[in-house]
This record gives sequence, structure tokens and C-alpha cells, in this order.
Amino acid sequence: MSTPILSDLTVGDVVAEREFALSRDSLVRYAGASGDFNPIHYRDDVAASVGLPGVLAHGMLTMGFAVQPVVDWAGDPARVIDYAVKFTRPVVVDPQDGAVVTVSAKVGAIEDNVARVDLTVSFDGKTVLGKAQARVDLG
Repeated sequence: MSTPILSDLTVGDVVAEREFALSRDSLVRYAGASGDFNPIHYRDDVAASVGLPGVLAHGMLTMGFAVQPVVDWAGDPARVIDYAVKFTRPVVVDPQDGAVVTVSAKVGAIEDNVARVDLTVSFDGKTVLGKAQARVDLG
């Protein structure tokens, strides 16, 4: 994908949308890659014993794939100069059906060759990452 042209952008433009399907297999693979083997990410009994509604996706996994549409749109990961989120709600991954997380990326502000991209990240119709913003250098 080519680098976006700053002069072509307007605040409010949707620059990327994507859906991410998660399965329990996804969680096991992420646990292996990250070293985060907390059993709330793969065992229903442990998740229930600590009051969770089910096995949860790793927060950092959710955060990581949520920014990917912005990285793809920017054309170069080095253009993403800042990224932050607030974890607001867990992503419960059903053992049979998994989970689908949707991401929408919209230009929230433009200043000094930098576009602030506001992300709406949701699962089951509810936002799971609040104040999710990436700053992209387009200079």
C-alpha cells in the first residue's frame, strides 16, 4: 500500500476497517509467542474461578491487531510514532464460535504533518479499547 498523502486527508475520514477472527487456537499461539501462559487465556475453569465470563483474549493481542489496519494504511510501520489504548472490556473467546473483533480507524486530527487516527475497537457490539489512538507521521 502506498503512503497516504496528508493533503488528501480530512478530519473524519475513515481510513481503514477490518474484522479479526479469534479462536482458542489463536490464544494458544499468542501465549507461546508472548510467554503469557496465564490460564485465564485458555482454561474455562480457571476463568470462571476468578469470576470471568469465560476465557479472555490477551489484552496485548487485542491491542496489537487493532493497530494493524493503521500500519497497513500508513504503508510503513515506522510512520506510527505513538499508539495508546485504555482496556475497557474483555474479549471473551467462545470455545466453538471464537470471537470477532471489529476495528474502524478514522482521522481524528491533523497537525504538523501528523495524523491522529482514532480507533473504534469492538466485540459483540461493545467497545473493548477506549481512547485508542495512533499518531502517524505523514511528513
